[in-house]
Amino acid sequence: MRLRREAEAHEATLRELEAARRELETRVVERTKELSLVKARFETALHGANIYVFTQDRDLRYTWMSSAHGDAAQEMIGRTDSDLKMSSAQDNAMACKRRVIETGETGDCEISSVLPGRHGLFALHIDPSFGPDGKVDGIIGAAIDIGGIRSLESEQRRLTAELASALQLYETALRGSNVTIYTQDLELRYTSVSRPMFGRPVEEIVGRLDDEVLPADSRGPIVKLKREALEQGAAKDGEIRVILNGVPEWYDVHIEPLCDVSGEMIGLTCAAVDVTARKNGEAHLRDLLREITHRSKNLLAVIQSMARQTARHSDSTEGFLDQFGARLQALSASHDLLVQEGWHGASLLELVRLQLGHYLENEAALVSLKGPAVLLTPEAAQSLGLALHELGTNAGKFGALSVSTGRVAIDWRTLDGGGLEIVWVERGGPQVAQPQHRGFGTLVIERNLQRALDAEVGLSFDPEGLSCRMKIPASNLVARL
Repeated sequence: MRLRREAEAHEATLRELEAARRELETRVVERTKELSLVKARFETALHGANIYVFTQDRDLRYTWMSSAHGDAAQEMIGRTDSDLKMSSAQDNAMACKRRVIETGETGDCEISSVLPGRHGLFALHIDPSFGPDGKVDGIIGAAIDIGGIRSLESEQRRLTAELASALQLYETALRGSNVTIYTQDLELRYTSVSRPMFGRPVEEIVGRLDDEVLPADSRGPIVKLKREALEQGAAKDGEIRVILNGVPEWYDVHIEPLCDVSGEMIGLTCAAVDVTARKNGEAHLRDLLREITHRSKNLLAVIQSMARQTARHSDSTEGFLDQFGARLQALSASHDLLVQEGWHGASLLELVRLQLGHYLENEAALVSLKGPAVLLTPEAAQSLGLALHELGTNAGKFGALSVSTGRVAIDWRTLDGGGLEIVWVERGGPQVAQPQHRGFGTLVIERNLQRALDAEVGLSFDPEGLSCRMKIPASNLVARL
């Protein structure tokens, strides 16, 4: 009975051991499957990432290499880097590996290839491996293919340089033009500005709304245009006026929706061209055309009056043509001077030189000039030019300029009240007698200057020579040169 009980106990133990064996085998199979799956995943990850993992002993003999990269990797088992002779860059890698073995510290370096026949740039990371005794018995390394990364970095550097060059050209072009580029978000808050505008520096614009940047009486049209661009998702163009410190500035604006990489609208991008100078030029041109029309009418009236008066005091057609032609030339000379100055005014000195130039060109000048620089209005230049012509013509025919001993002195000075006084004095010519009647020249000098310029004119027919004193109000002067 005792033996039977012992046998039954042994049989139970055997059954338990068999059950444990079967369970252990099942677990081993499962763990083997899991290990195979992990290994497959690991190899797939290495292959996809172009990473080579390997081990080497202290003699730098390859003892294992991941099989993810085919037979070429497995052919390295049992061989050293010296045996493979892959490239001259291996010397740097071998030195790094030996340093890890000697110091027990990790190391990193770059090599130009890691497998025979496989060209590329690799980042090599090396860790020491330790034996049961705790001593370094080899290395574990990972070679990561960074050729694509380096190529991308090189391309990025090239594109960065091109972008910097393009931005420099863009900024240079903007600085040399009247164009301002700026962006705004959906709330019309300024996010970037290329240059100062609306009388504000860039730092006072970025981060602010139009309500904070633009004057209240000027922001309506531009804000309306921006809202339309946001609502319709389309580009808009317009011309706006901004009044800054009472002075209007004009801008030609182009507005476009700004979208991100997904195509969603995130704000606006705008270009504003300062066209104030063009607008002022157009206004000046319109004023000039009106002024030309007005002056043309006045000029025709002057010519008609001059023709009638010349005809009235002429004894023959030939005499009329000579006198009328000379007066037209005098009027034309004044106009030429005004055209040279953009019709803004005429220098008194230049006006005198034009009307009496033939008496000033010879070595023994018969006419002396003295006075400050003065700029006459166009109306004053025309009327005074005719008066100087008549005085010169009279002096050349009957007065001081008709003889070689005669002289004419023309002096002018500015008055305390802002006006101008011009004095014409003849000396050394034939004796002067009081005229019996007033000719056309006298009418031009006295009546025309008085009527056109509100001037005070005094003619004195002294026996020793004619003198003329003309006082011209300040309203006929543009400014002192």
